[in-house]
Amino acid sequence: MPETDLPSERTTICLANWRQNPHSRFAFHHVREFIGTATVKGAARPSPLATHPARLEDLEREILQPNLGTWLTQNDTDAFIVLKAGQIALEWYAPHYVDPEPHILFSISKSVTGLLAGILQHAGILEPTAEVIEYLPEAKDCGYGKCTIQHLLDMQAAIAFDENYLDQTGQFAQYRAATGWNPAQPGIDAPAGLAEFLLTLKAGPRTHGEVFRYLSPNSDLLGLILERATGKRYADLLSQYLWQPLGCETDAYITVDSAGAARSAGGLCVHPRDLARLGRAISLAASGRENPTIPIPWIKDTLDNGSFSAWHQGDFADFLPQGVYRNQWYLTGGAAGAIMAIGIHGQWLYVDPTRDVVIVKLSSQHKPLDEALDVRLVDHFTRIASTL
Repeated sequence: MPETDLPSERTTICLANWRQNPHSRFAFHHVREFIGTATVKGAARPSPLATHPARLEDLEREILQPNLGTWLTQNDTDAFIVLKAGQIALEWYAPHYVDPEPHILFSISKSVTGLLAGILQHAGILEPTAEVIEYLPEAKDCGYGKCTIQHLLDMQAAIAFDENYLDQTGQFAQYRAATGWNPAQPGIDAPAGLAEFLLTLKAGPRTHGEVFRYLSPNSDLLGLILERATGKRYADLLSQYLWQPLGCETDAYITVDSAGAARSAGGLCVHPRDLARLGRAISLAASGRENPTIPIPWIKDTLDNGSFSAWHQGDFADFLPQGVYRNQWYLTGGAAGAIMAIGIHGQWLYVDPTRDVVIVKLSSQHKPLDEALDVRLVDHFTRIASTL
């Protein structure tokens, strides 16, 4: 982009403020201008996405708004796509996102990492019952040493860590600085990179496998394990096993630290249509239909084997009272039976396999978390899926 075309706020965006409004409206789809990244190559021949003859007025009625664009704008939406049976029923972009660049997914990245782990398991490369130290012997003295890969996948690792997104000076801020997401803090002797930081984490008071406790470092460690198990970089694995087989039309990218370690917990940046393609593959697999990307045994395990007990003792039980969490994916439970991937600042992938509906919502919400809005959005997504 020529310098004269830069938005007026561009010159003020930096590592210290790129996740803050209004800077995030630009930064969330220009992440590689601020942070080091690795490219995830897409397909030479993208898979087509046809148009579905959905009625806009039906969708507007189900979100209880007279104008869909107004509702999306009020919720800080950057992109909104609805697929029905693999066809585009609705595609909307905010005025500041008219020529979509890859948009950061934040913790939807975790779900993609969980899926990649499942693909490698199906290929006989990764064993989820193995302990972390079987892949990372250097983890023997940290809190993760006796944790299994499945504990990481299900967010049941008992680690002493506080997932505080607003922390500016403590452990979480050091974590983000180690990933390259925050500036280094003067006078603080912090780990130089992501791997070094993860190996400083200690065991918490509980036992691995007891309780759901949402910790982003679990997913970053999982990314390092996938690299160690395969001898390949995370971005290359993602291209080989997902982005190219899915027929993704745009190269994705993922943020990396100073040593090239991928931020597999939150740094994946993708085109909204390609996230919709991923959702459709999940929908097909969950309904038992063969596809070249998603292993049927993995999706069955994801749908059937989440721990209701661990979830309801954990952090998010009030958000999904009938839900569970398995393999880095949320399952709503109940009649809807949806599968979801969620990221802070309003990133959503909602999959209803029964109705073969996929909803993508990428956003630049002001606050990292808005629990009341999250509950409303799940309800709206369920309503939209039921109309198509």
